Amino acid sequence: MYLPAHFEERRIDVLHAFVREHPFALLVTAGADGPVANGLPFLLDAGGEAGLGVLRGHVARANPVWRDAVDAPSLVVFQGPDGYVSPSFYPAKAEHGKVVPTWNYAMVQARGRLRAIDDREWLRAFVARLTERHESARAAPWAVTDAPPDYVDTMLRAIVGVEIELTALVGKWKLTQNRTMEDRRGVAHGLEATADERLSKLARLMRDAGAA
Repeated sequence: MYLPAHFEERRIDVLHAFVREHPFALLVTAGADGPVANGLPFLLDAGGEAGLGVLRGHVARANPVWRDAVDAPSLVVFQGPDGYVSPSFYPAKAEHGKVVPTWNYAMVQARGRLRAIDDREWLRAFVARLTERHESARAAPWAVTDAPPDYVDTMLRAIVGVEIELTALVGKWKLTQNRTMEDRRGVAHGLEATADERLSKLARLMRDAGAA
């Protein structure tokens, strides 16, 4: 991706935290007719030969990606908060008017080779982990063991695991870092004033990143 230096984020702990906060990603692979994109939730584990981590997920057995893209270069894109930035947010608008609209966002791109895992016990353990990750905050969390065992076995037969040991991991935090601090603060304030939770999250990310 196009990545000016002032928008680049390469701190592994920051990138890992972002991936874990925004686990639903776009897996992009090469198909016979061109690029193929599949959305799926991932779990990120530490490790890997490059020390960048390992992504794990699962796809439907009927999805050809686990056969077609095995051991092929893969791209996984994690998207965070994003939003339109009005020129009216900039104090510079009142000073000289040399401002234009833009879009602020944050994303992480991960690369590696896809491995398919067609193993019932691996899948059972993985699905249990994935479920616990997203159910644990609920007052009465659902667990895989709440479903009848024969039903779980049927569901497990319908999926295949995927694993990507990361060879590259980079983030793009486009948060108005290319403008003055006054303009950055104006953007954060303007986003918060919209009363849109998505834009409020974007403003918080700007402040957390020191961009406002």
